[in-house]
Formats: sequence, C-alpha cells, structure tokens
Amino acid sequence: MDTSHEPDAGRLPDQTGASVTLEDVARVAGVTAMTVSRAMNRPELVREETRRRVLDAVRTTGYVPNLLAGALASNKSRLVALLLPTIATSIFTDMVQAMMSSLAASGYQTLLGLTDYLPEREEQIVQTLLGRRPDAIVLTGTDHTALTRERLAKTRVPILEIWDLVDDPIDMLIGFSHEAVGEAVARHLLQKNYRRFGVVSAGDPRGLRRSRSMIAELQRRGVADVPLEILPAPATPQAGRDGLARMLEHGLPDVIVCSTDTLAQGVLAEAARRGMAVPRQVAVMGFGDLSTAAHVHPALSTVRIDGAGIGRMAAEALLARLDGRQPAPAAALRVDTGFSIIDRESA
Repeated sequence: MDTSHEPDAGRLPDQTGASVTLEDVARVAGVTAMTVSRAMNRPELVREETRRRVLDAVRTTGYVPNLLAGALASNKSRLVALLLPTIATSIFTDMVQAMMSSLAASGYQTLLGLTDYLPEREEQIVQTLLGRRPDAIVLTGTDHTALTRERLAKTRVPILEIWDLVDDPIDMLIGFSHEAVGEAVARHLLQKNYRRFGVVSAGDPRGLRRSRSMIAELQRRGVADVPLEILPAPATPQAGRDGLARMLEHGLPDVIVCSTDTLAQGVLAEAARRGMAVPRQVAVMGFGDLSTAAHVHPALSTVRIDGAGIGRMAAEALLARLDGRQPAPAAALRVDTGFSIIDRESA
C-alpha cells in the first residue's frame, strides 16, 4: 500500500553538498522511502501513477542508488569481473560486446581488468577483485599461477575460464583447443600442396601453443625445418612487418602462418612494400577472422572463432549459476566451441 508524507511533498531537498538520499526522493515524490524502494526494485508492486511520480523525483533530484548498501544487504554486488590479456587488438571485441550486453540485460555490470598476458599481473588483479566481492569472475585463458588457482578454487563465486580448452579447469570452461587449431591448419595447408612453411607468432601463451602444435604436426608429416619468429605481445601490424623481414633471413617459404590476423595483415603490408605477390610468391594465413580480414588485399585466409557466441554462452552460463539453474562446480559446465578454417585469396 502506498502512503505519502503530505506536508513535505514536492519540496526539493536542501543539498548543501550532501548526496541525495532515498528519503530526499520520497519527500519530493510525496511517498514513503519504502515506496521509492519498491518503485525502483519491484515496480510490479506499485501503482503506475506512483511509479511515475517516483521516477520524476529521481530525475529531479539526480538520485543515484547506493549499490554498495544493496550489495551488503543482499550479498550481491551485481558486478562480474572479466580479465583480458589486452585491448590493443580487436580479437576479443565481439566476445566482450556480446557478454557485456547479455549480462547488462539481466542487471549485471562488467568490470574489465587487463593482465598484459602476465600470470603474475593476473594474480594481483584477482587478489584485488576478491576483496571487492564480485558475483563472478571470468578469466581469458587457463594459464594461471598456483596461487591464483588456489585462491579461486576456494572462493564461493562462480569462476569461468574462456578462450581455451583444458582437462583441469578451475570451475566452468567455454573455449576451444589451440593445439587442435594448429594441427588442423597444418593438415589443411599440406592438402593445398604447401611444403615450405614459416611461422610468425606473438609471444602470448595461446598463440605459441597454436604455432608449436602446427610445427609438431608438420614434423609428424615429414616437414622438418619450420622457422618460428616470435614477436612481443600484443600483436601489431608493425610486428607482422618485422616478422616477414626476419623470416626472409631463412629464405622465402611457400606460406607464412601467423598467430593472429593482426600479424598477418602486417605481413601482407610488408610483402606489398617489397613487391612480393601474394599468394603466388608467398601465401599468408592468419587466425581470428577479424572484421577486417575479408577486406584487406588480398583477402586473408584465416581461422574463424565465434567470439560473439563465446560471449553469449559465457553470460548464459554465469546467469544460470547465479540464478541457481546451473549445478555447482562438481558438475560444472564444459563447452568446446570449435573453430573453422576460412579459405580466401591470401592462401
């Protein structure tokens, strides 16, 4: 039932520098503080006319709810922490956008942390995050320090690792096998009759796993001498240019396989600068199928990962756990999202 404070109804609060409170909004709307709370959190319990008055009062006063107080009362922060290795490249963009949008639609906001591909940096961020009590933590990759794994295994919040596939996840896992990517690319290019290979990789753990897995598969199939150039992470087009220059010191291969599309686009740019015809003189293969991959010249052959799909599945898995619809870690989620090889003009 809605009740009003008639004597003070409609009067703006005297701010004098203080924050606007729930009681201030109630005074302006001419209702009780409890009614304001219901109108904002359980609008179905409040008459439409009253809800409009409350919302008008919120706009008039500039009131911002004290989410910390609500978190203490409900034991929920409505925050999900997402740790990424970098935002310097766009390979994670679709995944982050899909995940954040899906979580926001259910009332959760996403806090980003950058690890710079360093497990020690991730360890520091995790320690800080656990003190802030997020409702869930999402980690990109599965390469963690022993202390990080120990801390996360003991916490009661859902933990989701993405963009990887291993046998011993901390809790939930959604991703793909980087080793399987490397092996599939090796077999695919051999079937296209490439025989002399070169590899340009950023020095991040997952890129190196793909590259070394491809080299191992090539060796199993009789291709023994495969030069590997490792550039500092994160990948940049300039690093791709440098990678081609260094690769040429070993001789010109039939095909250069890059650990990311960003590196591959740098290789294409440097090849064009040197007057090298792609793919006639040297073919180029990337990874990630970035939005630009189909629009460079020549169009880039690559490996497609469904980043948006990973983001949506990640959000759905977290919400299911947070809502009690997904079992606890003993029966935790495991999803292999797979990948696909995309043939275009460059290889």
